[in-house]
Amino acid sequence: MKGKPIGGVRRAQLITTYGVGSLIAVGSESFMVAGLDRWPELGPYDQILRERRLERRFGVECFRLPPASDSDKYGDIPVIRFPEIQSCPGCNRLAKARFFGATRSPAKCRECDRELVPSRFVVCCTAGHIDDFPYFRWLHKGGNSTAEDARRHELRLKATGRSASLGDIEISCSCGVRPVTMEGALGKWALKGISDCTGRRPWLGDVPAEHCEEPPRAMQRGASAVWFSEVESALSIPPWSERVRRLVDRHWKSLKKAPDLRDRLEELELDDHRLFSVEEIIQAVERRRQEDAGHMDTSKTALRLDEYQALTRTTEEKPGKQDFVCVPWLDDTISAELAIDKVMRVKRLREVRVLTGFTRLATPSRSASKQQALLYASENRPDWLPAIEVIGEGVFLRLDTTRLAEWESRPEVQTRLAPIDSAYQERFTRFDLIPDRDITPRLVMVHTLAHAIINEWSLDSGYPAASLRERLYLSDGMSGLLVYTATSDSAGSLGGLVAQVESGTLAASVRRAIERVSWCSADPLCIESDAGGVDNLNRAACHSCVLLPETSCEEFNTLLDRALLVGTPENPALGFFSFG
Repeated sequence: MKGKPIGGVRRAQLITTYGVGSLIAVGSESFMVAGLDRWPELGPYDQILRERRLERRFGVECFRLPPASDSDKYGDIPVIRFPEIQSCPGCNRLAKARFFGATRSPAKCRECDRELVPSRFVVCCTAGHIDDFPYFRWLHKGGNSTAEDARRHELRLKATGRSASLGDIEISCSCGVRPVTMEGALGKWALKGISDCTGRRPWLGDVPAEHCEEPPRAMQRGASAVWFSEVESALSIPPWSERVRRLVDRHWKSLKKAPDLRDRLEELELDDHRLFSVEEIIQAVERRRQEDAGHMDTSKTALRLDEYQALTRTTEEKPGKQDFVCVPWLDDTISAELAIDKVMRVKRLREVRVLTGFTRLATPSRSASKQQALLYASENRPDWLPAIEVIGEGVFLRLDTTRLAEWESRPEVQTRLAPIDSAYQERFTRFDLIPDRDITPRLVMVHTLAHAIINEWSLDSGYPAASLRERLYLSDGMSGLLVYTATSDSAGSLGGLVAQVESGTLAASVRRAIERVSWCSADPLCIESDAGGVDNLNRAACHSCVLLPETSCEEFNTLLDRALLVGTPENPALGFFSFG
């Protein structure tokens, strides 16, 4: 979409923070990022990202970095003005921007020449719809009024200034109805009998509204619950990460149906061809053809299992650029003392993160794949999704599965976990959804261990905690965790994490991490907590001990309990590292 830029955000934020359907505050104005079918076409400033396993999972041809162009021809990320309802601080009138005569940015009142203030409130539902707050119906207590009725009334909004409470925001109307305040408007059922969900999807432009029976809920437009990104990621692992395979993927359209591959390879004059023999390239093409003809399991569980297997075997460094180098580190001390039976130095890794959809009000779940449809109008579905890649390094730790299974089968461990599992199941059932998994002691304990290690290594390695990230591999057959750099800039590959292993101090740093969380400045309240965090999904976990920056945690800082690591004052043996 052509036009003068109104602001800027980082590319990575267009995947995690300001993606399609989200609200962005630019100066005194508010805008919403438009759907993918309204983004500019691919141009010379765009970059294509490839990650075969994720492409198959989401049924797309490729991924692309969000465009970042100053070119009038190729444009940039399009946005729309939202909320549409604005207020003038001069005359206090409350109406859509066009009724003020506002035609450009910044929007101004034609009569007062004052910049308009976007509405502080919006309404949204769990199906992803969003609309302006129904001020007219709120003031007139619902009823059967029509849009034509509303246009004949002139609303005004006035803040008394006595306090910042909703009770000091007053709405009045030219019809003389008694003014009301916004007190109580943000309650869960505040709009019941006032307004139904309108089914609007303003980020898709003129797409008709959907019929929706979900109850709408008023939110402040800056609230985090207005937009949750649904991001999925995958590591580039062999054989997909091999350089010959990446070469084939770049030229796949020309190679996939070629009757004579040798002749076709000579015609293409492939770059990097000197690093590989013709036979190696042909073998890579045949493997790709077999994958396309078969039924590759692309479930999230299967992707994680592939990565787990790659992280537990050696992949030596070879000549030429590689996306994955993983070599073992033998240390009998850490195995004997901490029940960690495998340590792998991941000297180089590449992760692709894809924006697959978004949710409102409720955080994404593994069963919410339908939210992918929110990114675009169904009749104009593009064959790509926006993504970013990060290049970095990490350390993979695998726990002793025998000891882990023995510990998590203990009755007191199951009893300790029960409130978290119950709260997790309730999170789904209240929206009539089927829970996507059972919460196990293994998951909560290893997840908490990952947080403790990240906090410790942020002190030892020189990386800020926000630049480190966890990746959990946990099921009946998996018991590992990967701590890796999670930044797309040069801080991602400074070698600080691998140095934690190569310096010979890994066992000492893990011990310090566990000892550090054995006591919290919020104790005894923290360790004695029966429930905490979002939807009561934590027990002994707070900002003084194990919580991390949101970008570092796969589970939105939930499913944590340090008592499963180190026990409680009453029962020290409850913790995995106090057991046995």
